[in-house]
Amino acid sequence: MTSLLDIFHRHGDRTLGDESLAIETRSLVHRFGDLAAVDDVSLTVPRGALFGLLGPDGAGKSTFIRMLATVLAPSDGDAFVFGHSAAHDPNAIKPRIGYMSQTFSLYPDLTVRENLDFFAALRGTPRHEMGARAARLLEFSGLTEFASRQAQYLSGGMKQKLALAVTLMHEPDLLLLDEPTTGVDPVARREFWRIIAGLHRQGITVLVATPYMDEAERCTEVVFLDSGRVLLHDTPRHLKQRVREETCADRVSMENAFAYVIAQARAGEAGA
Repeated sequence: MTSLLDIFHRHGDRTLGDESLAIETRSLVHRFGDLAAVDDVSLTVPRGALFGLLGPDGAGKSTFIRMLATVLAPSDGDAFVFGHSAAHDPNAIKPRIGYMSQTFSLYPDLTVRENLDFFAALRGTPRHEMGARAARLLEFSGLTEFASRQAQYLSGGMKQKLALAVTLMHEPDLLLLDEPTTGVDPVARREFWRIIAGLHRQGITVLVATPYMDEAERCTEVVFLDSGRVLLHDTPRHLKQRVREETCADRVSMENAFAYVIAQARAGEAGA
């Protein structure tokens, strides 16, 4: 007779992930009715990575991130954050992550500093630590001189930097950023990425969805989603090298490399 212990040793505990990884997904699926917005996605993100999530509108990027953030439950499969299951143990994940959605809402009639304090309190930041953390983040994001300005009077770029600072007040180990620079001007976008690069150097793992190829090139690894499925998982350097060798081109941009590989993948799927 097979014991439960035998089954555990044979198959492992499916509610536990690899704690050495920041993110691990196993055949992850989320359906909206008959539509699989995320369809059988299995991938890993090492701790300390700056991980880019790419794909067209409707590819499943936001749905994928929302499952990691435990906002949505998986329809099938599972996602693990630092070894904890999104399906079975979401409360263990929430304190470890900072999630900045596309529609992150600040309180317009609160000042910059008041927004920081309010959201920090919601996330359980000890009150005696709020002042030092807020001062550090205001300086880091270049918002110190705007601390007393109401959020409604900030520019688009400054609002995004404030949203990021708010997300960082409880000192998460993993940042989940859903197209944080969409709609901001090029200067603000460059400044925002300066901040992200600084966080990455501090050892924070960052997963960022982006529609911009120049941002993708800054990442340590990139994944391209299409119709909820992974078409590509590679490093920017290896991707460009591969395309350069296959096409015999002297130089290959990230945009051209993605276009080439995605066209090949779609052609392969159509011919299968």
